Amino acid sequence: MSGEFLIRQLADGDWDAVVALEHDAYAADGLSESREVLQSRARCSPETCYVVEQDGTVHGYLVSLPYPPLRSPDLTAPEDGTFESDNLHIHDLVVAKELRGQDLAVRLLEHVQAQAVERGFARISMVAVRGSDVLLRFHGYRAHREVTLSPSYGERAFYMSKPVG
Repeated sequence: MSGEFLIRQLADGDWDAVVALEHDAYAADGLSESREVLQSRARCSPETCYVVEQDGTVHGYLVSLPYPPLRSPDLTAPEDGTFESDNLHIHDLVVAKELRGQDLAVRLLEHVQAQAVERGFARISMVAVRGSDVLLRFHGYRAHREVTLSPSYGERAFYMSKPVG
């Protein structure tokens, strides 16, 4: 790997890599979604879904969509429509295991923050799983422990959000 990392919009040809990354990241914890379910979220807002690519290979992705504040998708059910909302919900963010620790997740978070500003969103939200709340707190997200999440997120999951801008 010699080229620079590029963040670009997720394209149809990226799905095999995205599904493989998602499975590697979540299957062992029982948090993996089917391809159909994950694609249903991206179809709601393809302009807010991104991949990290290097030398033509996808090494990470971020799927986000407008979603009502203080709510989150059920991991077992596909989206059946879109929401008009000023809240941009980061549904999933994954970086390949071998590249973790190189700030690619941070670059994706910063990219989606800039896009949220540009697109006029007021808030960004995310469900933190498996200890990712530590990274999100560092980047200004606040936990909303009053929000009840779908059991599909497992234990130690927190709804978090932050204002845009």
